[in-house]
Amino acid sequence: MGKVKIKRKSTLIDMTAMSDVTVLLLTFFMLTSTFLAKEPVTVITPSSVSEIKVPTSNVTSVLVSPEGKIFLSVLGEAEITKDNESWSSEGVRKEALLSAARKYEEVTGKKTGITQNDAEKFAKLMTFGVPLAKMHEFLMLDQTKQDQYLAEDPAAGVPMTDIVYQTTDGFKETTNEFQIWMRAIYNSENSNLQEAMKKGEGIAVKADRGTNYSTLHDVLDNLQTIKMNRFSVMTALKTEND
Repeated sequence: MGKVKIKRKSTLIDMTAMSDVTVLLLTFFMLTSTFLAKEPVTVITPSSVSEIKVPTSNVTSVLVSPEGKIFLSVLGEAEITKDNESWSSEGVRKEALLSAARKYEEVTGKKTGITQNDAEKFAKLMTFGVPLAKMHEFLMLDQTKQDQYLAEDPAAGVPMTDIVYQTTDGFKETTNEFQIWMRAIYNSENSNLQEAMKKGEGIAVKADRGTNYSTLHDVLDNLQTIKMNRFSVMTALKTEND
């Protein structure tokens, strides 16, 4: 008696549904992900056991390189509007530049040459660190040369050199560009960013573990001088090898 042949069934699996799900997941993660700002220098932060995360909106980051250069990054939020104008990250940066330029010109008597068009370009920058006197020239460069300037030029960074000026009352006051920038950011009319800075959640200082302590001390001292006494210092999570 012959063997009964069992009819083989097809092993083909329809992957159409799986492909659709994969595309949907990729789209979801792309739309909901928060991209990290590109930093002009590599900073390796000291380790600690703190697990508190730095906010992704309404925060000003102060980046201190191993060489002591200072860079700033400002993040607002998309929901804020004022007079039909967006006060997102770009809106805050634009207003901060114009405000900082006005104050710099007032205390030094020197023109920066910064235009409204410069402010539009500056609003696109995630991280910046350029003396205000050179900002117009910097914004005329293409992206590659801007990155090269921030990473390599000895003049890069927000200066903390004292600027002595006379007030309208005849008194002598002292400030510097770092203080001018921080005040301009605080007064950018983004109420949520301002409130976060008051609470200490809106200022994050990120320094390399090899940065000279005196440099970091100067940064923190400058913040306290302008009554910004609450801030956080960014660290990496300590591992078993630390």
